[in-house]
Amino acid sequence: MPRRARPEGVTSGRSRKSEVSAGPGLRSLGREARRRRLGCRVQALDSYPVVNLINEPLVIFVCATTGQGDPPDNMKNFWRFIFRKNLPSTSLCQMDFAVLGLGDSSYAKFNFVAKKLYRRLLQLGGTALLPVCLGDDQHELGPDAAIDPWLHTLWEKVLGLHPMPIGLDVIPPGVPLPSKFALQFFQEAPEMCSGEQRGARTEPQSPPSELQPFLARMVTNRRVTGPSHFQDVRLIEFDITGSGINFAAGDVVLILPQNAASHVQQFCQALGLDPDQCFMLQPREPDVSCPERLPQPCSVRHLVSQYLDIASVPRRSFFELLACLSPHELERDKLLELSSPAGQEELSQYCSRPRRTALEVLCDFPHTAAAIPPDYLLDLIPPIRPRAFSIASSLLARPSRLQILMAVVQYQTRLKEPRRGLCSSWLASLDPEQGPVQVPLWVRPGGLTFPQAPDTPVIMVGPGTGVAPFRAAVQERVAQGRTENFLFFGCRQRDQDFYWEAEWKELEERGCLSLVTAFSRDQERKVYVQHRLRELGPLVWELLDHRGAYFYLAGNAKYMPADVSEALTSIFREEGGLSGPEAAAYLARLQRTLRYQTETWA
Repeated sequence: MPRRARPEGVTSGRSRKSEVSAGPGLRSLGREARRRRLGCRVQALDSYPVVNLINEPLVIFVCATTGQGDPPDNMKNFWRFIFRKNLPSTSLCQMDFAVLGLGDSSYAKFNFVAKKLYRRLLQLGGTALLPVCLGDDQHELGPDAAIDPWLHTLWEKVLGLHPMPIGLDVIPPGVPLPSKFALQFFQEAPEMCSGEQRGARTEPQSPPSELQPFLARMVTNRRVTGPSHFQDVRLIEFDITGSGINFAAGDVVLILPQNAASHVQQFCQALGLDPDQCFMLQPREPDVSCPERLPQPCSVRHLVSQYLDIASVPRRSFFELLACLSPHELERDKLLELSSPAGQEELSQYCSRPRRTALEVLCDFPHTAAAIPPDYLLDLIPPIRPRAFSIASSLLARPSRLQILMAVVQYQTRLKEPRRGLCSSWLASLDPEQGPVQVPLWVRPGGLTFPQAPDTPVIMVGPGTGVAPFRAAVQERVAQGRTENFLFFGCRQRDQDFYWEAEWKELEERGCLSLVTAFSRDQERKVYVQHRLRELGPLVWELLDHRGAYFYLAGNAKYMPADVSEALTSIFREEGGLSGPEAAAYLARLQRTLRYQTETWA
């Protein structure tokens, strides 16, 4: 039964720039609201008229954090509005709210957006139903470790304010809710309804976006690590002629990957689907719209290969819905156990830790998989999210070209089959020398911005593939006649993963670049970029304190950012004569004024 309470949400697609996707939290909240007969809308905040907030009695915000404590792209307009200084302190006095943050504690700005939003809503007069929830992807049980008890309290509070209508109860977890969409199948020639790349384009219209990406021709796909190196790293170049795409150093390119053809076939076999069959998608509720990325009509092959993320590691909600749909007693009992609060450790052991995919889970529960109604496919499997890569080239140096430096993700768990990154494996499999290859992509501003003043030095620390945005910055700055470029690059071995060695040396000879290297495995004692920073402490202090240099850091978020920060504070103490607290305050001031910027990923 529709109710006046209308939870709203904000989501962000996961990328290397984002702590974690908020999508699973939104789906779970929306489903649980429906079970409690609450008429709700679940939508991105930038698609919601923010001025209507003053009329909402109950709002639940779900938000991730990107970049350096920044809101996700689909929250930025809302973010600017909600922090306007002229908003009255009583603006939201009629609104009850709750904030759920989905984050990753390996990031320095862990759940920063959720914390800041919570404080701002209180400032505007909103009433918090309970403290902000800080979900952590690094917890051994994932974000659910914090979310489960928080949700239990939340629904108690909500039902206290908005009790169930007389004669109605909460729909129990074992009863499936109606699917959001109906798939109306029909017989048609596959070429009439496959819709391959219908949303993409090769000619200029409006700026490319997720809903209308540009089909860029892959020009080269070359391995740049040595044959004996443990990691396959690719330099990939795209031709963006006629796209209207423009970008600057620090920007990122987003790429929509596809599932492997073998996985598409395996998925269709497990669910008894004909990949060449066509369907029309019809929403079951008036306020639900069809995904704009899906063409109408659409083939099953297009849906599975280009939309459903069957290679993702499923969340608990996946098992909850499977249990509701399963006709097989033994499989249903196991699915109920895995989706119960008491079964979260077993779910972690079975799925999260070994990184078992949705497709592999379905193959482990064959009777359940074969009985899944096609109408529930979009409820069960999330959409493929675009992957973001730092752009590694400048239009000033390579007009109409865009390059990325990509490490192919592959690692072993206790499962027999190696785990592979969806996007990196797909891109690595494409060979432009065997025929034309087109990749859907678009560009957005990144988290790094470089100074406009021509005489401002920049210090860039980019170990491994973290050097990618700095290659774009060096190319751009050199083309503009800016030669005060100091690059600290680190890798394992000079002869295996020293990216762009010849290019850096040529720029050094021209006086356009000062390069400092750290090859950690080329000597008995491991040497990293933070060691080189300390060795050149007088130069770093001179550049930062006397010449107003900007400092940039990009790379893995696990240990390196903390080690570099420690090296900097040590330099501030030793070269600047600052005390420990003064050195920490100096670093904080650099961060606050954007003279210290980081782009890291877990």
